[in-house]
Amino acid sequence: MIDGKITIEIAVMNSQGDRVERRLAAILAVDVAGYSRLMGEDEEGTLAALRAIRREVGDPKITEHRGRIVKTTGDGLLVEFASVVDAVRCAVEVQREMVARNAAVPAGRRIEFRMGVNVGDIIIEEGDIFGDGVNIAARLEALAEPGGICISAAAHEQVRDKLDFSFEDMGEQQVKNIARPVRTHRIVVGSTTQPITAAAATATELPLPAKPSLAVLPFQNMSGDPEQEYFADGIVEEITTGISRLPWLFVIARNSSFTYKGKAVDVKQVARELGVRYVLEGSVRKAANRVRITAQLIDTTSGAHIWADRFDGALDDIFELQDQVASGVVGAIEPKLRQSEIERATRKPTESLDAYDLYLRALLGVHQLTSEGVENAIRQLERALEIDPSYGPAAALAAYCRARQVAHGWARRTPELEAVALHFARRAIDTGKDDPDALWMAGQMIAQYSGDHKAGAAAIERALLLNPNAALAWTAAVGCIFFSTKPIRRLPPSSGPRA
Repeated sequence: MIDGKITIEIAVMNSQGDRVERRLAAILAVDVAGYSRLMGEDEEGTLAALRAIRREVGDPKITEHRGRIVKTTGDGLLVEFASVVDAVRCAVEVQREMVARNAAVPAGRRIEFRMGVNVGDIIIEEGDIFGDGVNIAARLEALAEPGGICISAAAHEQVRDKLDFSFEDMGEQQVKNIARPVRTHRIVVGSTTQPITAAAATATELPLPAKPSLAVLPFQNMSGDPEQEYFADGIVEEITTGISRLPWLFVIARNSSFTYKGKAVDVKQVARELGVRYVLEGSVRKAANRVRITAQLIDTTSGAHIWADRFDGALDDIFELQDQVASGVVGAIEPKLRQSEIERATRKPTESLDAYDLYLRALLGVHQLTSEGVENAIRQLERALEIDPSYGPAAALAAYCRARQVAHGWARRTPELEAVALHFARRAIDTGKDDPDALWMAGQMIAQYSGDHKAGAAAIERALLLNPNAALAWTAAVGCIFFSTKPIRRLPPSSGPRA
């Protein structure tokens, strides 16, 4: 190899005596980020845009840099170059062109490429190419961000002193179906410290919704058995459905999350592309008739794991096992998510608080179990209700705080206090008809302070139907049964909350 130009070509015989042609080559692998989502939203428009990009940008640049398109797929290209310098230069120029083309395109409709470049030994057969040299390029492409380029250490060694780009060392990366870790570099343009994806990544970053947001990524099948894919996908679907029952949480639809299936992803990249604060990921491993599911909840703003657990079971009844795991995951992560949101709200400047953040701060005050904490919670809730008078959970918690004051001896139970608690409880039921937290707190207050156990039980029952994993709602249900001669008529078909 001289100046990045690959000149060696070798022919050998395989075990059947057939002639096998091998040579060193630079391989560029290209993939469209979010292709499934784009096709799902506008199939014809996406195909037309991709054809235009190939015609106006991709093909001319590949020809200019003496590349050969080996094959195309619906969402990608495989290109062979004789020169590593040409391969890298071509990749960078295409990505720069795409940033310019995407400037006037709405964020959700932008076509962005991930690219990987490797140099290595390949096998040529009937115009196609095979081998680790090709496989590593494809794995590097999967590591790249949308609009980004990752290259192997072998390619970096050839181009680092020949091109006006800087490179960020990503260290050794363990990639699928490659035995040894691959030393990887991310390309940085010119003398800047930002990858060439910076402009595109900033432009395509989706804003976080007002509510906490979560994406459940496809679980990885670690069994080596393709037939277990349906089981792993079923687990994810059940978990997504269960979490979607939490009205205070914004959950990304399954179709959007499954665009990442089979790809190595960075959770921060997922956060940018889907507009989420939290990501739930996991794996499924099967041995004989036993299965182990692991899951972890990640805060994408910090990369920290805020919860992780594993679940073991027998495959005697797959649907029952899926239901048990989904119920366990939802029941376990809900309090962790709530606690994480409370901590986030307490770090926020007071001048930027909205009704939701005030409610979270009030929850922290209630959890402190002090007179001052509950008094402060009431003040926060009054502010939240001034901002949003229809905020059912805030009204319910305001009623609940009055009961806490009486229960701990911090206030006397007077007709005035009872009237205030009942006012907020009825307001919560009127405005929070689909919020289980609002319903169980309000139901408990109505049963306790008005004596209308039937109305209180109905509200708690509704809360449990909406979220069978609401542990505090089950506690309220037990209290309602204990103090009333008219207990809850019907409970959901569950043995109770599972954590």
